[in-house]
Order: sequence, then structure tokens, then C-alpha cells
Amino acid sequence: MSEAADQIFATLKHQAQSGAPLYLQLRKSIEDAVNRGLIGPGDALPSERDIATKADISRVTVRKAVQDLVKGGILVQRHGSGTFVAPRMERVEQSLSRLTSFTEDMARRGMAVRSAWLDRGLYAPSPDEMMVLGLSSSELVARVARLRIANDTPLAIERASLSASVLPDPADIGSSLYAALELTGNRPVRAVQRISAANLGDSDARLLEVPPGIAGLHIERISYLASGKVIEFTRSIYRGDAYDFVAELRLTGPSEEGRP
Repeated sequence: MSEAADQIFATLKHQAQSGAPLYLQLRKSIEDAVNRGLIGPGDALPSERDIATKADISRVTVRKAVQDLVKGGILVQRHGSGTFVAPRMERVEQSLSRLTSFTEDMARRGMAVRSAWLDRGLYAPSPDEMMVLGLSSSELVARVARLRIANDTPLAIERASLSASVLPDPADIGSSLYAALELTGNRPVRAVQRISAANLGDSDARLLEVPPGIAGLHIERISYLASGKVIEFTRSIYRGDAYDFVAELRLTGPSEEGRP
């Protein structure tokens, strides 16, 4: 990428009077180059020293700009190898109007799905689990935590809680929790889902193979049986660079206003 590098970094010499901090100018130049396709996924950036020379700025400035881009998921650093443009993540579009399992959702897209178990066992319930699932302190809660992987890319961490009376042996679950619940007549038919932005902590980022602090999605789902009983309480972390959640909205007519 020598010609592209010359084009990207040499322009900074003519922007020094723009008023913006130099590291922001450099960060924007690299980000723009990635967005325009001048440098693509897997391309290696020159060393900090080479960038500093080409752009006529300090190595400290270069390091700060590069670190910002690594945190943003645009660049990746490999120990002993250098800095590279991050692989482009194929985004997954998921409807918010359909209640499906991760396994069903990915299979519908023709993606190979697997899970890495993080935890599955019976525990004393937390206050949140007692409140949401309607458990007493003397009852047990079944916890199922998995790293969800599609086409060899980790996409989400799911941590589900259910009453032990519904799931007495979490080790019996195969590839799909909902498939296991369907066998006992306990598959949920509706859910309320809350989505919020979250910056990933070190442990979650490590599992999802992204830089710590990168933007993610925290999703809390409470699922119900047809009877109205809560059956599942799930808290998940999704990669922010991999998911688009889509909802269909309709204009409400006067006769429908106020309906639940």
C-alpha cells in the first residue's frame, strides 16, 4: 500500500493549519481511506516511524490516532506483526417482530452455527432472577451461558436464566434452548426485549474477539408462555459491528389509539 500510504499521510502536511488536533486529522485520514477502499481488510499499515515521517508528525501523535482506530474496530494490532485494517464484518439483520432462537435465525441465513458453553448449572437465584421469574429464595435457577458463533465468527454472549422446575438439568440442552423447551411444552410465544448501548468490558470483548471498550448492544429479554407466565430471563451482549435490529412501524389510526 505504498502509493496509498503516500496519498493518505502526505496530505496531513497541508492540513496542519486546520485547527483540529493532528491525531484527529490522522485518524480521519486513515478512516476515510478505509471507507473509500484505498486500503482494504487485511492491509498492513506502515510502522509508526514511517507514518510519522510521511506525515511530518510525532510518533506519539501517530500512536494516539492508531489506538483510537483500534478501539473503534477499524484497525487491529497483532503482537509482533504490526497494525492492519480490520476484517469487514458482514452485518446480520434481525427482525424485532419475530421471536426466534439464535440457532433458527442463523440457520435461516444459511450460516453454520455453533456454541461454546460458558456455564450451565443450577444456582441460588439472584434478586433480579427472583423478581423476574417469580422465584422464592429457597428455589433454584437454571443458568445457561453460551458464546454464539456463526461462520466461525463470535457474534453474541447469551446468559439465560430459567426456573429449575422448567429446566432441571441444563446439561440436557443441545444446540438450541428453545428446541429443548419445546419438547416439554415450555417454548415461549412472546417476549419483551430491551436494547441499550454498551461498551464491552475486557472479558466480554475477549470472548467476542474485539477490542475492549468497543461499542456493543446489551439486550435484555423476558419471554412468556401463552398463559402469561414468565419462562425465560436472558441478558445478552451482541457485537455492535455485526448486528442491525429492524422493526416495522405502522401508522396508528384513530380507532387503534390507546390499544395495548
